[in-house]
Amino acid sequence: MSIVYLNNNYIPMAEAKISPMDRGFLFGDGIYEVVPSYDGQMVGFTPHIDRMNNGLAAVGIELDWSHQQWKDVCDNLIEKNGSGNLALYLHVSRGADNKRFHAYPEDIEPTVFAFAFEIPPAPVADKSKVVGYKVATHRDLRWERCQIKSTALLGNVMHFQHGYQKGANETLLYNEHNELTEASACNAYIVKNGVVITPSADNQILAGITRYILLDLLRKEGSIPVEERPVTMDEVFDADEVWVTSSSKEVVPVIEVDGKPIGNGEIGDVWLAAQTIYSAGKLNY
Repeated sequence: MSIVYLNNNYIPMAEAKISPMDRGFLFGDGIYEVVPSYDGQMVGFTPHIDRMNNGLAAVGIELDWSHQQWKDVCDNLIEKNGSGNLALYLHVSRGADNKRFHAYPEDIEPTVFAFAFEIPPAPVADKSKVVGYKVATHRDLRWERCQIKSTALLGNVMHFQHGYQKGANETLLYNEHNELTEASACNAYIVKNGVVITPSADNQILAGITRYILLDLLRKEGSIPVEERPVTMDEVFDADEVWVTSSSKEVVPVIEVDGKPIGNGEIGDVWLAAQTIYSAGKLNY
């Protein structure tokens, strides 16, 4: 993937430059989104841009872009980078000032950057073609505004590294009450007695677009009950199934947590049904 968008220009990635005084570089002062696409069809474009606009408003970055402007950028990147299975990374920082100062500066232009990168083919609802995750756990040590999709991801990166060093695919996080929050880069769910249960969307989690689409589709289809409520880590270890979701991974079954098998240690039937429902409806968002 070689052509990127930077401040109204499409240029080779090697030519893309920003000022070292950009507040995204100095402070992680920005908002981002990642929109998956398969053969040119984007998944969840509208809710992704809605969430980006909410994030920009939450941190006071003013960028008066319409959904159509973002769609044009995404469509152009897909065209210029060969279509196929691509994720579109969209990034807005507050911009570059002439000094380093913590308060938000006035009268600077946001930096808008976007690029495409390859992702695997869309997951399918087939137990023989999915690899179950093995995950670690850790106390959630991030900030208390996780609902903002900030580019300042060091806390998430450190949690992911914790699991990575243990040979795990992800790290499930829990708060001071021993309640599941999310994973370092995914939302998290348990299944018990056929019911899909996930932590409520509050400041402890980034409510993912895949999470939104999945829960909406399950509720509309109606065969799998859904609950949003606090989930204890005891419930995680006692669950019949555990899943994580993200835009590039969709719905991933977890077969092991901290070296302990979940359920019978195999991919579950509720996951199979949920992934089937998600695959059938995801392009409607």
